[in-house]
Amino acid sequence: MVDLSTEVAGIQLKNPVLTASGTFGYGEEFSRLIDLNRLGGFVVKGLSLEPMQGASPPRLHETAAGMLNAIGLQNVGAQRFVEEKLLRLGKYQTRIFANVFGYSTEDYVKVIEILNTAEGLAGCEINISCPNVKKGGIVYGTDPAATHEVVKAIKSVARIPVIVKLSPNVTDITVIAKAAEEAGADALSLINTLLGMSVDVDTQRPRLGNLTGGLSGPAIKPVALRMVYQVVKSVRIPVIGIGGIRTAEDALEYLLVGAKAVEVGTANFLDPAAPIKIIEGLEAYCKRKGILKLSSIIGGLRE
Repeated sequence: MVDLSTEVAGIQLKNPVLTASGTFGYGEEFSRLIDLNRLGGFVVKGLSLEPMQGASPPRLHETAAGMLNAIGLQNVGAQRFVEEKLLRLGKYQTRIFANVFGYSTEDYVKVIEILNTAEGLAGCEINISCPNVKKGGIVYGTDPAATHEVVKAIKSVARIPVIVKLSPNVTDITVIAKAAEEAGADALSLINTLLGMSVDVDTQRPRLGNLTGGLSGPAIKPVALRMVYQVVKSVRIPVIGIGGIRTAEDALEYLLVGAKAVEVGTANFLDPAAPIKIIEGLEAYCKRKGILKLSSIIGGLRE
């Protein structure tokens, strides 16, 4: 029997495969398509202090090797999530993570305080790819001082582990990673989407209503893998790898460079069963290689 379990920030996972925020709804929507109990866990879509309607359409555009999205973080708000959706998720035997975003440090703190009243959350993932409207619109995740400020404030009130999700739209991601670690982050997840755009040459208009959007999918995997490798080398806290993961081989690459777990995102749009197939693929790989415990290969890259 292969042991696929892993641990991130003191959280025990039955396997290292999570689903990424924004690609899996609030989790229950996928329950008729796959057995949620088989997942290591899932991250619900981003939660804000107040409900948000999101961006104007078009919101999605398929690219040659991925997808551009500008959903605009549409969500029901943290309070309604706790009162309605989280209660229904308690029946599943898997780890549930909230994803949190805000447009001021106070927003983040207030959302965390709402989540503190809930039961059933394993941890919270903090999306710092948002502008701080009270400080000139600087994006938290592109500035080490802003990152440190918001993470420290969140850690001062959070009762569950805090996982900081890093933006790739920076010159040196390790600087931001270290700032988050120094502020008390329990773990890091990376990468968020790369900023991109696309133009319809017939209409001569942008293909997204928001002009720009986040690029995800296979196209970003080499960049994401490199960034995970760099961050793992620069911090002592656990790292979760995200970006272009479609197969067990993709997931194994992230584990070999040191990620403790992975998140599957855009692949869920293509095949809702992708996370389950990845879990099965990891088990098959271990059996073929004679590996009894999958975690034994984490960080095992031969350089």
